[in-house]
Amino acid sequence: MKYSIPRGTKDILPADSPLWQKLEAICRHVFGAYNYHEIRTPVFEKTELFTRSIGNTTDIVKKEMYEFKDRKGRSLCLRPEETAPVVRAGLENGLIRPDQVTKLYYIGPMFRYERPQAGRQRQFHQAGVEVFGSADPLIDAEVILMNVQLFEALGLMDLEVNMNSVGCPKCRPEFRQQLKAYFKDNISKMCDDCRDRFEHNPLRILDCKEAKCQKFINSAPASVDTLCADCKTHFEEVIKMLDYQEAKVVVNKRLVRGLDYYNRTTFEVVAKSLGAQNAISGGGRYDDLVAELGGKPTPAVGFAIGIERVIEVLKKSEIALAQQPKVKIFFAALGDEARKLAFDLVIGYRERFINADMDYLGKSLKSQLKLADKLGAEKVIILGEDELKKGYGIIKDMKTSKQEEVKLDSLAEVM
Repeated sequence: MKYSIPRGTKDILPADSPLWQKLEAICRHVFGAYNYHEIRTPVFEKTELFTRSIGNTTDIVKKEMYEFKDRKGRSLCLRPEETAPVVRAGLENGLIRPDQVTKLYYIGPMFRYERPQAGRQRQFHQAGVEVFGSADPLIDAEVILMNVQLFEALGLMDLEVNMNSVGCPKCRPEFRQQLKAYFKDNISKMCDDCRDRFEHNPLRILDCKEAKCQKFINSAPASVDTLCADCKTHFEEVIKMLDYQEAKVVVNKRLVRGLDYYNRTTFEVVAKSLGAQNAISGGGRYDDLVAELGGKPTPAVGFAIGIERVIEVLKKSEIALAQQPKVKIFFAALGDEARKLAFDLVIGYRERFINADMDYLGKSLKSQLKLADKLGAEKVIILGEDELKKGYGIIKDMKTSKQEEVKLDSLAEVM
């Protein structure tokens, strides 16, 4: 019986893994420059963590979570996002306090049961940051600038940063009422999801991508027009800081995030080359989530990038971040004694972290040289019975095809 990969998942093969490794390394480099520290949480959590944080009416909770019962009947699920687990871990381990700034980042797989499409899988990977303890607009600006710097470090320039403010519990009820009044007469003409959102969370209607709904959404009231004085000042300060840093930001009055915990600042970075599903990162402020999950009221803000989507953009942009590591030196050995010596030399090079390899199938010299060429080897050391008797090996430069003899006791220092 042949087995195939589950729908909505992908294998990351050796040809692509160097790109993933390089992208993750750049993430760590940029996050570290801003003094963020890595946190790793389990890939499954108690289901209640997400129903309480993300919201019962969100698409993620209603349709997309991989939920299961363990052998004791406890409800668990694969994590669909990482903000709530980071908050849970931060509170459980004493990392999050309202009187200090805590900066954390993560890289790892998430899981959502949704229709697979370009750049969107059921298992997908995110890299993101969360910062706790400050309501200062400077932190919002820092997070957005870090997001932009990350993409610039990856070589991505054809991007757009969309920003909005969705207000706070003080001013959001008025905006909600305006949306209900606006959509009331046309909600029957909109999609099933929008009709459901109208009843439970009309702000989420603005997140709909259905064409028949867009014509109504485009003329809908904007949250920035109903902000209270504090939210308005906060948003203006964030914009001012970004303008001062010459960041290219567009205020998108229709931008909301798909999770209920966001307040005030929301933002997305989009790549036009991806088409309809073009967001490659998104984030915002969530000042009430820590208290909602059992901690003391603590302001927070963060973002996450979709790694698969970023890699798709990198490939379309033909940006070469990384290649498979090339073999520095290859040993072509003929005969048992030569193979033993070659193996000993290969191990010696590897102990010094020099990429070395040899043939393990007993192939002919011609086949071994072809393998060395396929592996991109810089040099090949040829060892046979005659060479061992004479006490030397032959070194071949694979670029110039030049060959020279070297004493056996010098072969360990060729590279």
